[in-house]
Amino acid sequence: MRTEIVSEPGLPDRPNEDFASVGLPASGQGGALVVLDGVTPPRTGTGCLHSVPWFTARLGGALTELTVSLPDVPLAGVLSRALARTSAAHAETCDLSHPRTPQATVVLARWSAAAVEYLVLSDSALLVEAPDGTVTALLDDRLERLPPGALASEAVADGTYRNKEGGFFTAAADPAVARRAVAGVLRRSDVRALVALTDGATRWVETFREGDWPDCLAVVREEGARALVDRVRWLERADTGRRFLGRAKRHDDATVVHAEL
Repeated sequence: MRTEIVSEPGLPDRPNEDFASVGLPASGQGGALVVLDGVTPPRTGTGCLHSVPWFTARLGGALTELTVSLPDVPLAGVLSRALARTSAAHAETCDLSHPRTPQATVVLARWSAAAVEYLVLSDSALLVEAPDGTVTALLDDRLERLPPGALASEAVADGTYRNKEGGFFTAAADPAVARRAVAGVLRRSDVRALVALTDGATRWVETFREGDWPDCLAVVREEGARALVDRVRWLERADTGRRFLGRAKRHDDATVVHAEL
């Protein structure tokens, strides 16, 4: 097995709100990856004393531990337990019912000799390559299915769609959100490689349309995870007319985790 992790903040003077890790059990058999994309907080506050990096570090740390130490617990159960642990760490000091309490998108994958489990929540992505080279993108597309104007303002998005039925879901304070994730199990023999990406890295496909998902995985395999992030940064700088980025922030935190199984 070979793994590679690249995670870069959108701006050098701001903390990286992403989290990435690869965990290997003591037996040396199998492994797991964790990728979180912290949701940048609004200027109006979150009801929490803690930063988004504080949240992603604690949730990511719990997920890294539990995916490896609880191999018989499905990934949705692992996410639920990790969220409960993280929420308990600041429930007495913070308003966890606030719609913008620190939260993150989630990608989890865990593999053994027999199976590859996966979980995706919100707009990060997990690419799965089969032995014949076929690439499948495992996505949670609920953001794309929102009605026009749903994300036009924070008030509308938070009040009507964020972590609500008929809207979209992120990992925040409620452990029950784990049941909303896109999750499943693949045969180990059907998987050659995995690539997990936050939306700062998926811009190469989804925003700039430089290639499709197989092209994206090919860049990571042939040139490395750093090359994909560098390509995104070049495209962001070149889009001076905001043709592609529109109202989106010019540079976003970008994380890529590549695992050859």
